[in-house]
Amino acid sequence: MLGRELVDVLRAAGHDVSAAGRAELDVTDAGAVASAVAGHHALVNAAAWTAVDAAESEEAAAHVLNAVAPGRLASAARGAGARCVHVSTDYVFDGRATAPYAEDAPTSPASAYGRTKAAGEEAVRAADPGALVVRTAWLYGAGGGCFPRTIAAAAAQRGHLDVVDDQVGQPTWARDVADLVARLLAAGAPGGTYHATSSGRVSWYGFARAVVAAAGMDPAIVAPTTSDAFVRPAPRPAWSVLGHGALERVGVEAIGPWEERWEVAAPSVLAGVTTGGGA
Repeated sequence: MLGRELVDVLRAAGHDVSAAGRAELDVTDAGAVASAVAGHHALVNAAAWTAVDAAESEEAAAHVLNAVAPGRLASAARGAGARCVHVSTDYVFDGRATAPYAEDAPTSPASAYGRTKAAGEEAVRAADPGALVVRTAWLYGAGGGCFPRTIAAAAAQRGHLDVVDDQVGQPTWARDVADLVARLLAAGAPGGTYHATSSGRVSWYGFARAVVAAAGMDPAIVAPTTSDAFVRPAPRPAWSVLGHGALERVGVEAIGPWEERWEVAAPSVLAGVTTGGGA
């Protein structure tokens, strides 16, 4: 989902992009990575083990993709003189805060996925101090399965949904993340950690209502519930709100309010979803 947006946005900005999927590049193979990076000015790593629940029982496999591979990618980028951009996640935090997490806030992951992603950040920083670690959260887009598409289809099929109201975050369009990455590269931003999430905050319940409304249905069919009703192997952060101070300090504009960005994104994200409504 993010990879496709990165390719489109960077090409639209005039860059020649080599898009390497699983079939083209094994990111755990140091030699293959070094060969692939050679001759490029920047490397953006959007590869990850994102099956959060499966990581609880397969942490070793998730660690290879989320921690070992990013370190090798960053090392290869540094060796080739290329900027390295590594995409990370809000799951590196424990989700117990009550104010937006600053970029330099101590990490304290509560899940296997979070632990492997936090280890990946450290591996990237150790291999390349000039790398950009870009954390995002609550990502949605047109190029894959995501919360809005799932919610819109389920609402149309069932006519009623219960959605958790005790997890708060920042719904973020993959295209906006790709755009921010492009702007960080264009600005020559110094190495460090940046947060690529929309501004503002909302619960999954509140976002679900906005999604259902955008799909031409009555948001009243969405009812609030608690996380206790949806117990999963991996704990979900109750608080996934990230601050954007680092962007402000380097003069790069943060992504706008989630409501405004969803309004722009909704037609393309919900395209093709059968709802019987207006989308």
